[in-house]
Amino acid sequence: MAVTEIKMPDIGDFKDVPILEMLVNSGDTVEKEQVLLTLESDKATMEIPSSHAGIVQAVKVNAGDKMSQGMVILTMEVTESETVPVIQTQPEPAPPAPPVQPVPPLPVSPSPASSPTSSVMDELRRPKNLPPPPVEPIEPQAFSKPHAGPAVRHLARDLGVDLVKVKGSGRNSRILKEDVQTFVKQVMTEGTAIGMAVPFTGGGMGIPEIPEIDFSKFGDIETRPLSRIKKLAGAHLHRSWLNIPHVTQFDEVDMTELEAFRKDLATEANKRNVKITLLAFLLKASAAALREFPDFNASLDASKENLILKKYYHLGVAVNTKEGLVVPVIRDVDKKGLFELAANLGEISQKARDGKLSPNDMQGACFTITSLGGLGGTAFTPIINAPEVAILGVSRSKMQPVYQNGEFVPRLMLPLSLSYDHRVIDGAAAVRFTQYLSFILSDVRRLLL
Repeated sequence: MAVTEIKMPDIGDFKDVPILEMLVNSGDTVEKEQVLLTLESDKATMEIPSSHAGIVQAVKVNAGDKMSQGMVILTMEVTESETVPVIQTQPEPAPPAPPVQPVPPLPVSPSPASSPTSSVMDELRRPKNLPPPPVEPIEPQAFSKPHAGPAVRHLARDLGVDLVKVKGSGRNSRILKEDVQTFVKQVMTEGTAIGMAVPFTGGGMGIPEIPEIDFSKFGDIETRPLSRIKKLAGAHLHRSWLNIPHVTQFDEVDMTELEAFRKDLATEANKRNVKITLLAFLLKASAAALREFPDFNASLDASKENLILKKYYHLGVAVNTKEGLVVPVIRDVDKKGLFELAANLGEISQKARDGKLSPNDMQGACFTITSLGGLGGTAFTPIINAPEVAILGVSRSKMQPVYQNGEFVPRLMLPLSLSYDHRVIDGAAAVRFTQYLSFILSDVRRLLL
């Protein structure tokens, strides 16, 4: 039986993803597609299956190690050679070049220019009454590169932080996300932009920290750590709130006819083994509204002077899990029918609750929908999922008396809360957007126009 190397498959655009847990050891018998290890991305965990069946000879990595595509996980005595068809791996890399033999140093010429004692002789010949020549200061940036991963560098760019000025608290002084966040808090508290790559001119500067209080002096307490997803999402939401001027437009949709139509589809939905919910209609209507108002389907570029208009319609859907809120993405919403969208919603929501979302499942959204309709409430102000420029919040629908044709009639009304980036979208555009959604959702036949 042959011994082969089991390597990390394609995990998307991510690199240096830490190992959360190793699930096999040397000597273990492994089946094909059995999970070898679990990776921990920014908002989810990924299970990496074995491409072969066999006996583990040697495990090459440990929990905490950073993994990228093509890196060796372990060696295995293979008993079955078929690869897992779902995961595409890269071709075997070319063999490494032979090591370069060190070149012995050349003999030093005795000329005065290269003599090791030349600097000493120059100093002896220097007149005693002349000062030594000025020494140019050495900038640390000229020879020192901050030790930080891609995710930390991306965060630093978003916040305008010069990593050279940040002190790393990780192993070998590696800069962590927490170090960048602590640095920004310090700068904001002190009211100075020292160490910031882009000077702060206002907004958030000088905001005092909430004072720390010993709550135990008032009674019994329990300290419970936030989940990793909540900590990461909290940092992202805080950054969006500080950097984006939020405005929220509230509106209502008469969805009386839509609800009746949704119930009429129940029989056909059961045959297809899917559940038609209001969210499928909202996805379809939002894609139509984004096509009608392209500024909502856009992002500001890094200079904040240009708008990047997107020609695709990928929508994020906020899903509440036991670990916190995640936002998987449904792609090409404009090209899919209601039943296909309903199936996509069911699959991605279950995947989110099982903690099996991959990084690709949460990338590329143009616009996000977050619904609290199943829980209650009348309205709320959702925080924009940067770099998007708008987010649609949906609350619980309820029957209300509406004045029509000279009398009050009962109508099922759906509250909408549209938060938008006021640098890109003004109030008039926001009203037109929600009114267009109301126009479509009040009569779903208009989706065909």
